[in-house]
Amino acid sequence: MNAVIIEHVKISELPAAWRAKLPVPENARVTVRIEEETSGVETEKDLLFGMWRDREDMADVEAYVCKLRAPRF
Repeated sequence: MNAVIIEHVKISELPAAWRAKLPVPENARVTVRIEEETSGVETEKDLLFGMWRDREDMADVEAYVCKLRAPRF
């Protein structure tokens, strides 16, 4: 993800709609960070992160881990 970061911007130089949302004095300076919005579609990375989320045998994680470790003790 790429982001554009603009530091030390005077509040008075921001668009009026942005200034209205910031409860700061007119002479204040802010940092503006602009990021691309996500489409809401899961990426392969997102799917890999939750690859076990639908496993019914892992619903209770503690019980699952205890069952895995039981033969070793």
